Amino acid sequence: MSGQKSYADWIAVDWGTSNMRAWAMTSDGAVKDKITCNKGMSGLTQDAFEPTLISQIEQWLGTSETPVIACGMVGSRQGWAEAPYRAVPTTPHGTLSPCSTKDSRITMHILPGLKQAKPADVMRGEETQIAGFLTDNPDFDGVLCMPGTHTKWVHISAKEIVSFQTFMTGETFALLSDYSVLKHSVTTKDWDQDTFMDAVGNTLSRPESLAAQLFQIRACDLLDGTQPAVSKAKLSGALIGAELAAAKPYWLGREIAIIGDPRLNDLYASALTAQGLDPEVHSGDETTLKGLSAAYKDLIL
Repeated sequence: MSGQKSYADWIAVDWGTSNMRAWAMTSDGAVKDKITCNKGMSGLTQDAFEPTLISQIEQWLGTSETPVIACGMVGSRQGWAEAPYRAVPTTPHGTLSPCSTKDSRITMHILPGLKQAKPADVMRGEETQIAGFLTDNPDFDGVLCMPGTHTKWVHISAKEIVSFQTFMTGETFALLSDYSVLKHSVTTKDWDQDTFMDAVGNTLSRPESLAAQLFQIRACDLLDGTQPAVSKAKLSGALIGAELAAAKPYWLGREIAIIGDPRLNDLYASALTAQGLDPEVHSGDETTLKGLSAAYKDLIL
């Protein structure tokens, strides 16, 4: 289609359950502009995806076609169009799934997620971060820790995802903080790092005591007037400690890299460092964008 060239050579989109991020990109991978909004998948009906995207990126469009490369929950069964899972072991990037659009100014392509049969597990979006990480670290042989609402531990070898395991640590923290009896004890933006580290160690060494340790947070508040910063840090540390105990086969004696939000990266890095590890730390935004850029290069080659 001929017409006025758009501001962006192509557009990168990371569309999750709660939020959407989009970048106006040049053909050589430079970012010209970025938007972030709370128009996540969970709040949209299927027919609302395209209008929502256009409302966010229209200022970048001309009248000619602009490729859009998207990853995340936008490709789920409840998303814009399902991009079927690929089974591990496999390379992180699969074939882009084109999907139809009503607006002739864009061509839409969605990256598929990954699945694992035993134990049953799935991911959408993280595979794109992994692809981005491997563009800069092609010889990495070890484990990626990917903190988030659903934290992933991923075994990488010979440029392939060998296996992975998901932990609902972030979602559990949110549920307990907002809907359990603990909500009365942890409402604060403050933080106590020493308490966090003690709680990680306690639960890592005795994961079977997690449920009891959680209620102790409330009891200490009622009996001793424990500060919310201490209670919040203990809740986070207890949950991450239990996760580390279960994920020990992944991280023990392995090279480790952490990919995620800076705040969560710091928590996991401090917890793993206390176990004698020396994890690398990488930005989730940067690795996502590098993964989307790699997919764009595959599309135009």
